[in-house]
Amino acid sequence: MTAVWLRGVSAGYGADPVVREVSAEIEPGGWLAIVGPNGAGKSTLLKAIAGLVRHGGEITLHGTASDALTRRRRARLLGYAPQNPILPDGLTVTDYVLLGRTPHLGPLAKEGATDLAIVEESLARLDLRRLARRRLRTLSGGERQRAVLARVLAQRTSLLLLDEPTSGLDIGHAQVLLDRLDRLRREDGTTVVTTLHDLTFAAQYADRLLLLDSGGVAAQGPPAEVLTPQVLRRHYRATVEVLTTTGGHPVVAPVRGGEAAEQ
Repeated sequence: MTAVWLRGVSAGYGADPVVREVSAEIEPGGWLAIVGPNGAGKSTLLKAIAGLVRHGGEITLHGTASDALTRRRRARLLGYAPQNPILPDGLTVTDYVLLGRTPHLGPLAKEGATDLAIVEESLARLDLRRLARRRLRTLSGGERQRAVLARVLAQRTSLLLLDEPTSGLDIGHAQVLLDRLDRLRREDGTTVVTTLHDLTFAAQYADRLLLLDSGGVAAQGPPAEVLTPQVLRRHYRATVEVLTTTGGHPVVAPVRGGEAAEQ
């Protein structure tokens, strides 16, 4: 069964849709990275999959039409982390991660031993146990990003939707976060959909890329097919070379000059 199925999806915030006629499929356990220039509609498409903006077309999650899902059922099925989450100032890391268990609790119910064990496991998997009692406001940018991911993991969903999870992180912290996310995906079989500005990270971690431009699908497929100098010149107006590391991983390298951006 396909994990995420999109057919003719259009979405936006007013009469004029930001995303238009997007179709794509993601297999269970796969990683799809949505890429594209600024304003292409990446975050809007992710929000449409998460059920946060109105959409036309069809979105199916693990065989169930998205429109047919209740809020609680959706929260049990997918975990969503926005690019700039609002973090409650007074909460500790543990209290914040516990919020991920809310969809699994009944009205007026309190967290039980199972919920606390899941939170403890989520903290451990993201190396946050030593920060468990720290207030969110005292964390660094990388630590906050890990806390957000831990909250999403505590939901125990089969689908993760992450909007620019490496935003604001230096290359080392971004690499560590993506490595951990990839390990979790392989261990748990979780399906991952991310938006990513960094094309090299997108190429090295995702199975498939969906390139948006002006709200529509410009290209999709394996990274090697999407990230070519010709495609990136056309849709990013960028002059690049696509290199290969000694380990066989692609690297998108800008070429000094920028003639393409001036055209």
